[in-house]
Amino acid sequence: MGRILAIDYGHKRVGLAVTDPLQLIATPLDTIHSQDLLAYLKAYHLREPLAALVIGMPRTLSNEATDATSAVVGVLRRLRKEFPDVPVHEIDERFTSRMAHAAMLAGGLGKKDRRDKATVDKVAATIILQSFLESR
Repeated sequence: MGRILAIDYGHKRVGLAVTDPLQLIATPLDTIHSQDLLAYLKAYHLREPLAALVIGMPRTLSNEATDATSAVVGVLRRLRKEFPDVPVHEIDERFTSRMAHAAMLAGGLGKKDRRDKATVDKVAATIILQSFLESR
């Protein structure tokens, strides 16, 4: 059984989270520059075979596309092309950044750490992945 990797895509940074090999627990993995995403995923897939990819799809409260939706759709197409043998799933990412801030506060992270956008992106990716795991 391979791992499932989740992507919280942003124009500048991408938060990544991954499951354990049994696909039970979602944990933060890394934050990388958005331009490095495909190279990072290819290298990771060679080390740890991926069972699936999950990407957060940005939507407004009224379930309409946002400014970032078209960029994520483009990434989604590239992922499906570059990883034809790996299923790619979309999941609603509304409120994940807010939930990430709340989780970091509840976890006792200091103000400085909560302001670190890279940390927020990793935690948001973890929430996306956990939501996917619970929806199965």
